[in-house]
Amino acid sequence: MSTIRSLFVTRLYQAALSEHGPTIDADELENSCLVIAEDDEAGQDWSEANGYPGYTSYASLTDLPWRFPIFADLVTALDAHVAAFAKDLEFDLDGRDLKLEDIWINILPEGGTHASHIHPHSAISGTTYVAMPEGASALKLEDPRSAMMMAAPARLPDARDEMRSFIYVAPKVGDVLLWESWLRHEVPLNTAEDDRISVSFNYSWG
Repeated sequence: MSTIRSLFVTRLYQAALSEHGPTIDADELENSCLVIAEDDEAGQDWSEANGYPGYTSYASLTDLPWRFPIFADLVTALDAHVAAFAKDLEFDLDGRDLKLEDIWINILPEGGTHASHIHPHSAISGTTYVAMPEGASALKLEDPRSAMMMAAPARLPDARDEMRSFIYVAPKVGDVLLWESWLRHEVPLNTAEDDRISVSFNYSWG
């Protein structure tokens, strides 16, 4: 009798931020992101010089948890989520922890996109969502085998999630998404009139 198994599974973690760690006030977090963006001239300049629509603190601020207590609380919660995901992934951490490497703010205005990319040198990456107005972009995840499917037919429109070439995830405010850092992802066009605000992060091993 024939058997068909799924091999080399790609996992995506989605949960409410509030499931772990201290309570994070959504309004306070949103206001903190907006205040930081307004004051961070270096981040504004970097975003403009590098063609990033809107604002990101990725290249300008490396100490958000030290500067703002709400970000310290956020990291405490994220640490617990990442530990839960690492357990699901059955990582052998060899006595070492997954530790926060980077955390940054993203503010994407109407019409803004963030092109497809990966996060090299990290183990787990993710985003928590601060403001998702109606029409805000979903997160688009790409099958990591896509570059090797030169002669493959397209998938059926109603194909199962695990068989699709792209998956779109529409998170809610307060959600956290985690994935392994090699997974290619992007933010398609933001069609909302208001800003899409998120906080992204990387965890490394060692």
